[in-house]
Amino acid sequence: MLETVNSETGTTTQLMEGQDNEIVARSSHDRLRSSRFACLRCCGSLLNYLVLLRNTPEELEQRYKSKEIDKFLEKEKQTFRRQVKLLLLGAGESGKSTFLKQMRIIHGVNFEPELKKEYQYVIYQNVIRGMQVLIDAREKLEIPWGNNDREKDSSETKLMECTSIDAEKFIQYAAVIGRLWQDRGIRRAYERRREFQISDSVNYFLNEINRLATSDYVPTHKDILHCRKATKGVYEFCVKIQNIPFVFVDVGGQRTQRQKWTRCFDSSVTSIIFLVSTSEFDQVLAEDRMTNRLEESRNIFDTIVNNNTFKGISIILFLNKMDLLEQKVRNPETDIRWYYPQFSGNSHSLLDVQNFILQMFMSVRKSQQSRTYHHFTTAIDTRNMTVVFNSVKDTILQRNLNALMLQ
Repeated sequence: MLETVNSETGTTTQLMEGQDNEIVARSSHDRLRSSRFACLRCCGSLLNYLVLLRNTPEELEQRYKSKEIDKFLEKEKQTFRRQVKLLLLGAGESGKSTFLKQMRIIHGVNFEPELKKEYQYVIYQNVIRGMQVLIDAREKLEIPWGNNDREKDSSETKLMECTSIDAEKFIQYAAVIGRLWQDRGIRRAYERRREFQISDSVNYFLNEINRLATSDYVPTHKDILHCRKATKGVYEFCVKIQNIPFVFVDVGGQRTQRQKWTRCFDSSVTSIIFLVSTSEFDQVLAEDRMTNRLEESRNIFDTIVNNNTFKGISIILFLNKMDLLEQKVRNPETDIRWYYPQFSGNSHSLLDVQNFILQMFMSVRKSQQSRTYHHFTTAIDTRNMTVVFNSVKDTILQRNLNALMLQ
């Protein structure tokens, strides 16, 4: 029997002779294994060292950068998988930018003070330009003045500069513009607006002229939703919804802007939201003054829904501007049958006109591979857009559950 003493604790341990031999053997084995690992580590370090010797500092830097780029791309790939990307398409003035503004309002993303100031100047321009268009239309349509004294106001308004307008100058203009808007001749020109090109929001802003023409005026959400500025180029807006990034991409809808559409499409696009201004069944394009606007939207939708580039991508059709469509349906001075003789329903029934326009668009689909959903919308109505977008969001998240790794 052998005794061993623990030098730290001072305790004595008695071991049988066989146990002692076993411990010695195990200790030798552990030392051998440890030395082997040390040797492997040494060899690995040597190999790395030899690799370093064979590369110049520039090559080593490139290798490092390449690895970093690979890591970044992999991270981006994972991010794209975890996001919803929605492409907003449609003809000019269909409501794409208004929809995007609603996304900010609905999800509590404030408009920065600088952006509000920018919208303020756009609103001033909308008012001045709108009245100038009405004055020109009154003359061309040979509508008499309600009050001949307005001729002087008309001449003054034609000379108003709206490209570099500020609050002080707009306040000076407001009284003249207000008097013109109250004139029966200008009102009659506005009633015949389908015969010329004018923004949908002119009526709203002219009715609010006194509120706009104050030194402390700041645009409200409603003002911002109504203000109109053509989108040129591509604009993105991102907001987190249920912890998932939603990226909205707004592309200009005028003919000159549409070549940018395919550039915005890639494998990360989840769905396309296509907006249609349904109230434009009796209007022509600003671009050529001949083509029916609703027909132009239908032709664009045809190219999108039947394009192999968008194969497998769900398309959400927003039949927009229901408020304006309802006004026209109830107006005896216009009738959808004048532009679409094949319409067989009641031309003064909103439901009949809605169904007709819906079938116009749905009938162009040649393939059932891409799912198509539709909603009747009024983009300037926050309550309506909240309900509609909640439905759209639920549909998108449900359809893309696996891709978004929500399971």
